[in-house]
Amino acid sequence: MSFRINTNIGAIRAYNALKAVNAKVATAQLRLATQKRINSVADDTSGFAVGKSLDQKIKLMQSAQNNVGSAKDMLSTAETQLISVKDIITQIRAKVADSSNPASDNSRVSGDIKALSNELASIFDTTKFNDTKLLVSTSAMSSGTTFSFQTGAESTDKLDVNYMATSGGTLSGSNTVTTSDFTLTGISSAVSDALTQLSSVGTTSAAIGSLTSYLNTFENSVDGALSSIGNYTQRLEIKDNFLTSAIANSQSSYSRLFDADMAMEQMNATKYQISAQISTSILSQANIAPQQVLSLFR
Repeated sequence: MSFRINTNIGAIRAYNALKAVNAKVATAQLRLATQKRINSVADDTSGFAVGKSLDQKIKLMQSAQNNVGSAKDMLSTAETQLISVKDIITQIRAKVADSSNPASDNSRVSGDIKALSNELASIFDTTKFNDTKLLVSTSAMSSGTTFSFQTGAESTDKLDVNYMATSGGTLSGSNTVTTSDFTLTGISSAVSDALTQLSSVGTTSAAIGSLTSYLNTFENSVDGALSSIGNYTQRLEIKDNFLTSAIANSQSSYSRLFDADMAMEQMNATKYQISAQISTSILSQANIAPQQVLSLFR
């Protein structure tokens, strides 16, 4: 046993042990309070870097998933209106068939067709998604006809959506047509020719019957656009499913790095608190040990 008074080595060592235990108590309590295993870079330098990189990719993928959702909503809007266009074309075909009946009033048939042509022009002019026209060529699209959506974490993960120019025909272009209610620009010749003939159709059976060829070309373009929309929607569904899985897996990895195991941290906190109490008791004993030197002066 040492009888040195000025430097109580035993007490210093007990103090250092108590200080270390208190630091562990503080760490465990902080993790319990924040539910985070890593609260600063010093806790796990490599884990912090990897976790933050994962967190960034998760946010980018979530944003990309929102883009995919917007793209599907946009395509759904265009699809609904193009189906309406096909329904109107069917109505016009029925009017053309009616005109061949000698008992029909072709002047009224012609008037009905002109009214329907105005509605067709209205659909092309007013079909919008977030103020962007969907059925005519505009500056809001890449190259006038293509919508570009980022569908992944990387800026190069993009899907270019162009449903208006297909092998079946084209809806958009640089043509302009004027009906009694609309001046429509950014359409293809198939659309402009059909609307021009529909809006100025005569009242004879022959004039009305001549619309069939224009309607065929027009409807082929609409059918091509609808088919393209269906293909793009399928691709977007696949991307949406992939992003859902990728986000879940990335969040699992991030959680494993950053989230605290609450049961384990509670066990550690209890263990270190008991150790701190013992260390405090030992420090107290070490502090009074030098008093034994007084026995030498009796």
